[in-house]
Amino acid sequence: MTQLLIAAFMMGLLGSFHCVGMCGPLALSLPLKNDGVWSKFSGTLLYNAGRVVTYAAFGLVFGSIGKSLALFGYQQLLSILLGIAIIFFVVLPKRFAAFNNNNFVLKMLEKIRLSLGNLFLQENNSSLFSIGLLNGLLPCGLVYMAAAGALATGDLKSSVAFMVFFGLGTLPMMWSIAFFGNYISIGNRQTIRKAYPYIMMMMACLLILRGMGLGIPYVSPAMEKEKIAVQGCCAKP
Repeated sequence: MTQLLIAAFMMGLLGSFHCVGMCGPLALSLPLKNDGVWSKFSGTLLYNAGRVVTYAAFGLVFGSIGKSLALFGYQQLLSILLGIAIIFFVVLPKRFAAFNNNNFVLKMLEKIRLSLGNLFLQENNSSLFSIGLLNGLLPCGLVYMAAAGALATGDLKSSVAFMVFFGLGTLPMMWSIAFFGNYISIGNRQTIRKAYPYIMMMMACLLILRGMGLGIPYVSPAMEKEKIAVQGCCAKP
């Protein structure tokens, strides 16, 4: 699990250079108070805290699903399938781009934009936190992949931890953009962004190895199927 959490953090850290293109303008336009450095610091931190809270909520949802699948003995298969899906996402990203263009996603996106527009008219801490919450709901391939990793953990706490570490990975870049402005050149961003597919492939391989249950400590531990039903029947009153 430690390796997956590291991969989640690195995914967020390197993937945040991709996020600058979509969320950068929003971060640069935050309704921050201009009455001191501390006010700006706390405001940008609240905005990013909102994003991390949304990601943690995703972790709860996908962790619940993953736990249910684990109880039925499908966790290993799920881990392998999600690893393969991530590889396909890295190799054929355009195949997955169509998901963001369906009617349901477009309608949801429009509602989020309207809500964000209202929040941007309010210059207070609660609006900054709420903007972060809604920002985390914006359709994003990076978040989809993080959710896949959280789903594969098959455990509520691990799933939430995975998404929180992913969110913390995005924090340095997204906080810096909001606080300092666009301080990293486009060339440097593109250079760092090139490492992102490798991190994704590393996480995919970890998920596949984890699902194979090869008995390798920490990397591919042997997983036994849950026998709750049997234990429940055999348990003494």
